[in-house]
Amino acid sequence: FRVGEVHGAITPRIEELALMLETVDSTKPTNNLWGERWSKLVANSMGNGLQAITGFSTKAINQNPAMRRLTIRLAAEAIAVGQALGYELVSIGGHDPTTWLNADKGIGLEDLELSLIQAAERYNEAGRSSTAQDMAKGRRLEIEYLNGLVVSKGTAAGIDVSANAALMEKVKAVEQGDLAVGLDTFNGLA
Repeated sequence: FRVGEVHGAITPRIEELALMLETVDSTKPTNNLWGERWSKLVANSMGNGLQAITGFSTKAINQNPAMRRLTIRLAAEAIAVGQALGYELVSIGGHDPTTWLNADKGIGLEDLELSLIQAAERYNEAGRSSTAQDMAKGRRLEIEYLNGLVVSKGTAAGIDVSANAALMEKVKAVEQGDLAVGLDTFNGLA
């Protein structure tokens, strides 16, 4: 958990809350709540919807070249939006935000891809995002609050968020029953 005040100061109240949450999981007070939250949004927007429409695990996505490159594009768009909003983003998937942005431009792409492939070796094939689990159970999805937020904020800031917009539309089509979960639904995104 990351806990912090909206205004950024680490207060006694936040320190007390961190101690309480520590009994559940590791917790850290932060003076960068917005940057931490947007960084988490980046991580979710690059994988959750893609897992929901394909039925693939993070492991399988990282092992597929086209899907892996799409996750990099999704991350780069979301990072660009967060930076345009003035957030100080933190590490995403073990990599600095600049690494994702550069890889999307082809700079250091092979290194990032190799890192994602190596990370996939440690993942469990059965692991699925909350969005993929909700899709499988027929629950209403949260895509508007993930990729949809990236799209709305990015559009307002004049940033290209076309990959996030396309993924969001595919997720909605699957959710509404117009498309089926599977590899065919991924086609046209990469």
